[in-house]
Amino acid sequence: MVFSSRLYAILNALQSPCGCAAAMIFWLNAVAIESDAQNAFEVRGENVLRAPAGGSEIIITTTSRVAGAIDSVRWQDHEFINSFDHGRQLQSASNLDVDGFLFNEAFNPTEAGSESDADGPTSSSNLLWITASHRDLVSVTQMAFWLKPGAKSGNHAALNSTVVSNHLLTKHLQLGEPDFEHAIRYAVTYTLPANEHHRRATFEAITGYMPFEFSSFHRLLPNDGSLEAIDAGPGEQAHPIVASTSDGRFAMGAWSPDKSRTNHQPCTYGRWHFAIDKVNKWNCVFREISDRGLDPGEYHYVIWVAVGNREQVRSTLHRLQQRHALQQ
Repeated sequence: MVFSSRLYAILNALQSPCGCAAAMIFWLNAVAIESDAQNAFEVRGENVLRAPAGGSEIIITTTSRVAGAIDSVRWQDHEFINSFDHGRQLQSASNLDVDGFLFNEAFNPTEAGSESDADGPTSSSNLLWITASHRDLVSVTQMAFWLKPGAKSGNHAALNSTVVSNHLLTKHLQLGEPDFEHAIRYAVTYTLPANEHHRRATFEAITGYMPFEFSSFHRLLPNDGSLEAIDAGPGEQAHPIVASTSDGRFAMGAWSPDKSRTNHQPCTYGRWHFAIDKVNKWNCVFREISDRGLDPGEYHYVIWVAVGNREQVRSTLHRLQQRHALQQ
């Protein structure tokens, strides 16, 4: 297959000493990627990361089916992700205004693909680059819009005119580290293209769609690191969320030390219980707002995800918070 000249330059930039920043600068200049067949190429997304944790091991799998997004997380031979369509993964997405109008899913670049990909074997998103070794993975994805042009979410029509966006998502996973074997460092960078104008962006830096049995939700309290049971929402609040099975044997939670770039606000944490679809969801969201317009370029966030039983997840997230406080 033949590489597009623009993609070839992006790949070179990613491997340069400047890393992602050089690639993103190039993207701002290039803006669009050729999609004609003669310039098409395929990057395979099949990778497996694994590391010991709690007498077992955490196993993370990415696949081409969802453009390199996380298709599976397993621990003690138990699945933590309900990867049914191209929205239900451990993945990242964004939702932005167009001409001042901001509606759920109406302008919604999504890492794993689009609604129309359904439960099929391929993704509308373009996986541009991926590399993995043992416990580390880096990927770059040109995200598809969740809605195809002309489709609707509720009463609102898609505001995008193409299937694939010009929004890049770069993620860097690091599975486990000394004293934090249940932790996953999930660093994500969104790149807004230079030829678009947005005043508001909701960056769903990470979301996890979990099997229906993960129906218990708790929030991590800031002072003593204890867990407080909360309802299944839907809604967002200020404290890290832990989703678990009712017996507490299996759990996943997340916490971010970062704040939004424009207004320096911490993220919020949401949770949902979808009874009809038999799936539960949590997320970590940053909102960027600028009346004069958001700057094109990079918006970077780090999220810590913990996998294990409920107590292991609680302890991991609380100790990460304590370590961060000591480093400030």
